[in-house]
Amino acid sequence: MEKIVVARVNKLFGEAASGGVAVTLYDTLPEEFDFEREPLFVEIDSLSVPLWCQSVEFRGAKGANIHFADFDTPRRAEELVGKELFIQAETEESDEFYMEDLIGFKVTAGKFKGEIVDYYDSEINPLFGIDFGEGEVLVPAAEEFIAHIDFDKGQMKMVLPEGLLEL
Repeated sequence: MEKIVVARVNKLFGEAASGGVAVTLYDTLPEEFDFEREPLFVEIDSLSVPLWCQSVEFRGAKGANIHFADFDTPRRAEELVGKELFIQAETEESDEFYMEDLIGFKVTAGKFKGEIVDYYDSEINPLFGIDFGEGEVLVPAAEEFIAHIDFDKGQMKMVLPEGLLEL
């Protein structure tokens, strides 16, 4: 989870007994953020505490007056003054890649060593163009033939059917 700071609590707001706070909203707050369904968070004693909004009244583009469910008295709300509010967003660590990204990778396939020089996209039979030193050889870009890909080193290990690489 990624912590994204989205607002700062400036001061108490509203009637003496209401516990509302005035906040400044930052540009980092996603437009699609749903105050009614998603919590904001505040760090209290090194813990991320969820804040559920009871009501939100926007004041211009950068301001809002908010009442939080569990901070419903001025004494409780005072704990929030000066603190930054944040949301927790899913970090997108995707292991997806495009086969074209593998062009330039060094390839090991049994005793053969080469380099991917091209990729031919086809729904029926996608192919890698691999140069094993004798010119380009077309090899099926099938998942079952790829044993390992090391993106940091730019290397790929393939396990190919016997006889496919008779150079």
